[in-house]
Amino acid sequence: MVEHTGGEAAGDAGGADGVAEVLDRPLPEGIRRRVVGLVAEAFGGLTVAELPPQLRQYARFTPSRRAKFAGNAMAAAVENDAVFRQRISARLREGGSELAEALDAGSPPAAADPEDVAAMAFVLRPLGWVKLVTAAGEEAQRAGAERAGLEAQRELRQLREELAAARAEARTESDRARAELDAVRKEAEAAQRKLRSAVSDVRRGEAALRKAQAELEAVRSAAAGEKTAALGEARRLKARLAEAESALEASRRAVREGRSVEDMRLRLLLDTVLDAAQGLRRELALPPASVRPADTVDAVEPGRMTPKDIANRALSETDPALLDQLLALPQAHLVVDGYNVTKTGYPTMPLDKQRLRLLGGLAMLAAQTGAEMTCVFDGAELAAPVLLAPPRGVRVLFSKAGVTADELIRQLVRAEPPGRPVVVVSTDREVADGVAKAGARPVASALLLKRLART
Repeated sequence: MVEHTGGEAAGDAGGADGVAEVLDRPLPEGIRRRVVGLVAEAFGGLTVAELPPQLRQYARFTPSRRAKFAGNAMAAAVENDAVFRQRISARLREGGSELAEALDAGSPPAAADPEDVAAMAFVLRPLGWVKLVTAAGEEAQRAGAERAGLEAQRELRQLREELAAARAEARTESDRARAELDAVRKEAEAAQRKLRSAVSDVRRGEAALRKAQAELEAVRSAAAGEKTAALGEARRLKARLAEAESALEASRRAVREGRSVEDMRLRLLLDTVLDAAQGLRRELALPPASVRPADTVDAVEPGRMTPKDIANRALSETDPALLDQLLALPQAHLVVDGYNVTKTGYPTMPLDKQRLRLLGGLAMLAAQTGAEMTCVFDGAELAAPVLLAPPRGVRVLFSKAGVTADELIRQLVRAEPPGRPVVVVSTDREVADGVAKAGARPVASALLLKRLART
C-alpha cells in the first residue's frame, strides 16, 4: 500500500480538503513497469546531486540498462521520496508530454492506454490520480482475466483435440493389437502343427534308430566271427611267409657266394688290361686326344651371339625381357650408372635411401641371373668415403675426386677384353654413345627399373 504524509501532500496535488490521496492496494505489475520506464527516461535529466544516494551509481547508465538494473530502486524512490518524485514530474512536464498536460488539465485522453495514464498519474500525482491508477488496475485485471479465459478456452480446445486424437490412436492401436493377436494365434496354431509333425518324425526316427542298432549288433557279431577267421588265416600266412623268407635268404646267400668268386676273377682280368694299357701309353708317349672325328668334317660353323644380335631379337627397347636376354649371355657384365637410375625412378628419396634401394634390387637380379654386376656412383663431391656394405654379387664403386661417374663407367668398359658381353644402364646420351663405340650395349634406366619391379 502506498501512503503519503502531510509534508508530501504539500508538494503533490491533493484533495479539496487538503487531505492527500492514498492508494489502498498494491500497484499492478504492468503499471509498475511503465512507471519504471518513465523514471528511467527522465532520470538522465537530473544531476548527480539531485538523485537519491542509492540511485547515483546508475547516473551514467542508458535508460534500458537503468530500467534493468535499478528498476526496484527507482520504484521505491518514486514511492517514498517526494522530492525525487517532484523532480521526475518536473522533467516529464518539461518534456512536453501530451499525456502529462492532459492529466494536469484534468482530462486524460480517452484513446490513451489505461496503464500509460495510470503510470503518468502515479508519478505526477494530479487530482484524482488514485482513481486513475485503480481504474487502470481493474482494467488490467479484466484484460488479464479475458486473456486467461481465452487461453483457457484455447487450452480446452487443444485438450479436446488431443483427447480425440488419443481416442483415435487408441482405436487404431486396439485394431492393430487385435490384428497382431490374430496373427500370433495363427502362428501358434501353425507352430503346434509343426510340433506335432516333429514329434511324429522323432518317434519314427527313434524306431528307425532301434532297428539300425539291432542291425548294427548283428553286423558286429558277423564281423567278429570274420575277424577271428581272418586272424587265424593271417597267422597261417605269416608262418608260410617266414618259411619263404628263410628259403629266399638261403638262396641269396648261395648266389652271393657264387657271384663273389666270378667277380673276383673278372676284376683281376680288368686290372691286368688297364695296367697294360697305361704301360703302353707311357711307352709310346701318347698325348691326350684333343680332336674328335667330327672335327675333321668340312662344314660352316655358326657365328657366336653378341649383345647386338640380342637387340635384334628383343620385342622393344622398353621390354624387360631384353635385359634378361642380354644378361643370359655367357660371362655377361652389367654396369649401372647408379644416380642416373635412382633419380629416374625415385628422385624424392634421400641419396642414401636411393643407393640402398637400387643395390637391394641389383642383388636380387644378380642372384637370379648369375651375371657380374658393377654399380657406379658419383663420388667427386663426397668429403669422405661412404660407409656401405655392398650386397652379395654386386660391386659398388665411387668415382675419385676430379673424375666423374661417366668417365669411370667408360674406364670399366675399356678394361674389359674384346668380345665379352658388357651392358651399360644409363639414360645419359653421352655415356651411351661412348660405351657403344667401345663395344658395350647401352640400355635405358627405365628398362632396368621395370626389370627390378618384377623381382
